[in-house]
Amino acid sequence: MEFSKISAPSLKELFINQLETMILSGKIPIGEKLPSERELSDSMQVSRAVVNAGITELARRGFLVIKPRIGTFVADYRRNGTLETLVSIMNYNGGVLRDAEIRSILELRIAFESLATELCIAKITDNEVHQLKQYVVQMKETKSIETASELAFCFQHELACLSGNTLLPLIVSSFKVPVMALWKRFCRLYGIDSLYENTSVLCNYIEQRDSKKAIEWLSSTMRDTIEGDKQIYY
Repeated sequence: MEFSKISAPSLKELFINQLETMILSGKIPIGEKLPSERELSDSMQVSRAVVNAGITELARRGFLVIKPRIGTFVADYRRNGTLETLVSIMNYNGGVLRDAEIRSILELRIAFESLATELCIAKITDNEVHQLKQYVVQMKETKSIETASELAFCFQHELACLSGNTLLPLIVSSFKVPVMALWKRFCRLYGIDSLYENTSVLCNYIEQRDSKKAIEWLSSTMRDTIEGDKQIYY
């Protein structure tokens, strides 16, 4: 039996978590100016270096905007944030996305995955089809929602790689955390078999090099989760 090393969060991580929580809870509203680094350092009893590094990281995540010689302000993170902002919101909500965020991710997936499928079918080889089918086979055999969701991501990412578009794999990877959360919710609601069936049928159309049917199936199953019989938000 192996055990993982237990490590405590650093002061920087604790600083970031506290400010993130205060911002997401509304305790520090959007547009409000933060106290100076010296004031934050004194009140939170951490070094100026910790405060500076934490503020820089929160700015990178889209929660703060730093205006030289003016001050640091809470950013409109929902308008100007990044995928890291979305992950932070999920963590704050216990891993749960809001309905509008779920719908937005699903709509984006239709666009990105349809493009990946179309480009892939135009050039995919038999060996590459076999590679995709291995994820489907493993998905059928697993009883673990975590494993099934990981395999679904691997299938999607491989499809993006096989498309030949250099940006699609990066886009798919950047959405991994929220997309995995949605697949897990889908499996809890409708079972791993439903995720397997959706992926298996898509894989079969890809094997047949039937771009039209593959994209129609992809779009219909995704729409089903948005507004059909297998919605994953309410």
